[in-house]
Amino acid sequence: MDRPWQAEYDAQVPKTLAYSEGTIYDLFIRAVDANPGGVATVFMGKKIRYRTLNFLINRFAAALASIGVEKGSRIALILPNLPIYPIAHLASMKLGAVLVPTNPLYVERELIHQLNDSGADTVVVFDRLYPRIQKVRSETSVKRIVVAGLRSFLPPVLGFIYGWRNKPVARTDPSAGIYTYEDLMREAGGTVETAKVDTREAALLLYTGGTTGLSKGAVLTHHNLVVNVEQIRAWLWQIRDKQEVLLCVLPFFHSYGMTTGMHLAFSCASSMVLVPRFEVKEMIKRIRKHRPTIFCGVPSMYNAINHAGVSARDVGSIRLCVSGGSALPGEVQKKFENLTGGKLVEGYGLSEASPVTHVNPVAGKRRAGSIGLPVPDTDAMIFNPDTGKAVQPGEVGELAVRGPQVMKGYWEKDDETARVLRGGWLYTGDMAVMNKEGFFSVVDRKKDLIISAGMNIYPREVEEVLHQHPKIVEAAVIGVPSKVRDEKVKAFIVIREGEDLNRQELIRFCKDKLAGFKIPKDIEFVDALPKSAVGKVLKRVLREQAISK
Repeated sequence: MDRPWQAEYDAQVPKTLAYSEGTIYDLFIRAVDANPGGVATVFMGKKIRYRTLNFLINRFAAALASIGVEKGSRIALILPNLPIYPIAHLASMKLGAVLVPTNPLYVERELIHQLNDSGADTVVVFDRLYPRIQKVRSETSVKRIVVAGLRSFLPPVLGFIYGWRNKPVARTDPSAGIYTYEDLMREAGGTVETAKVDTREAALLLYTGGTTGLSKGAVLTHHNLVVNVEQIRAWLWQIRDKQEVLLCVLPFFHSYGMTTGMHLAFSCASSMVLVPRFEVKEMIKRIRKHRPTIFCGVPSMYNAINHAGVSARDVGSIRLCVSGGSALPGEVQKKFENLTGGKLVEGYGLSEASPVTHVNPVAGKRRAGSIGLPVPDTDAMIFNPDTGKAVQPGEVGELAVRGPQVMKGYWEKDDETARVLRGGWLYTGDMAVMNKEGFFSVVDRKKDLIISAGMNIYPREVEEVLHQHPKIVEAAVIGVPSKVRDEKVKAFIVIREGEDLNRQELIRFCKDKLAGFKIPKDIEFVDALPKSAVGKVLKRVLREQAISK
C-alpha cells in the first residue's frame, strides 16, 4: 500500500498508546489536581472553576446517596448542556451508578421505552421538562426524580430575575420520590467514598436505533470512555493543557458531544463554554465573548457560521475543529478554514465505539470527502457483505472496526449484539471504501438512516407512527438533501380511498408520538408507492424522484 504521508503522520501521532487506568471521574480528578483555579464551565456569564465544580460534584453525590442511589443504580439524565450536566454525570460516576443519557426532545412514548428498557430508577431532569417525565412516571421503573432549574447556575442578578419570572414546577416531596436540586444541595452533608468499580464494567447505556425500530442501549465501559478521549487527545496533538476553551454545543447526551466536548475538556484541564442549543446568532456572540479554541460540530453548524456574515475578527480564535455526524462538503470545509484560520477535519464514529474511530490528520496529509484514518490502536477493514471476505482497496463493502473503544454489547439484547459484533469486529452498517493510501470514505448507508443536523433518525420508527393514522394505507420515509440540516425527513403517504388528509393534520398527529426532529417536514401524498416484484418498497426510486424535483 502506497503511503507517502506515513512518516510525517507517525512523527506526530503514535500507533499505540499507554492508557490511563480508572474512570472518567478519575480523569476529572486529575484535571482538578492539575488546574484547581482554572475555569471548568462558562454558562450565561457565570464561571465555575475546577475546585468549585469538584465541590458541587461531591455534594451532589452525597445528596444522591442520601435518597438511595447506589453502585449499579441506573440514572437517566434528561438535560441540555447546562452546568448540572457535568455535575450529575460525574456525581453518578463517583457513586458507581450507570448513566442513561436521554435526549431532552424525546416525547412520552420514547421516554417510556428507554426508561423501562434500561431499568432506570432515578431521573435527573431539567425543570422545564419535568411535566413530561411526571406524566409517564407511572408507566416506568422510576423511583426518584431530581428536578434542576437554571437559577443555581446563573449570575446573581440573572438568577434573581429568573426566580422572579419563573415559578417552581416541582417541590421536594420525599414521600413521592420528588426532589429539587436546590433542596438536595442545601441539605446534603459530608462526603461519600468514591465507589470501587471494575473499569471493564458498564459506565453508561447509550441508546441508538435498533432493527425493530426501537432504540437499544450500547453498553460502554469506563475503559471504553477513557480510551476514546485519550485517542482523540493523541490525534489532536496540538491541544495545550490548561489553555484551551471548548465550545460545547453538541449535546452531552450524545456520545459525540460527550466525548469530544466534556471528556476532552477534562483530559486537558481546560474550559467548556456550554451552549444548550445551536442558534447561529447566539453562537457568534459566544464566540466573540469567550474566544473558544476548539469546536467539534456537524457540517450544518459550520455551514451556518460560514453564511452568518462574520469576519475573522469574530471567529478567529478557533484553532481545531472536527466534523462528524455526516459528510463534510469540501466547500464548507474550505470556507470555514479561510474564515477562521483554523483547521477543520472530517472524522467518523458511532455510539457503539464511544464514538470516534477515524479522523483526518489535522496537520499534513488529509483527504477531502474522506473520514480519514483509524485513530491509535484501532483497526478498520472493509468486508464484502455477501461473502464476508475482506475486499481490496478501491472496492466498496461494509466498514468494520475493532479497538479498545468498542462497546461490550447491547443491553440485554444478545441477538442484536451477535449481529454486529462478529469475529472481534464491530460491523458498522455503513458501506465504505479504502483507497490505496489507507484513507477511508463512507459511500452509502447500509440502512436507510437519516442524519438531520447531526441527529440520527430511523425511518422505520417514523413509518410505524404514520401507519397508526387511521386514514393512511401506506407510508415510506426517506432522507433528502437539505442545505440547512444535511438531510430532512420526507414522507410519502398513500391515503385510504374516500378519505382526506392534509399536511398540518398529519404533523399534529405526529407531535405527541415523535420528537420534533423526527417529524416529517416534507410530505408528499401519492396514489401508490413503487415496489419490487416481491412487494418491497423501492426507496431508491423515491429518493431519485425527490431529488429530481
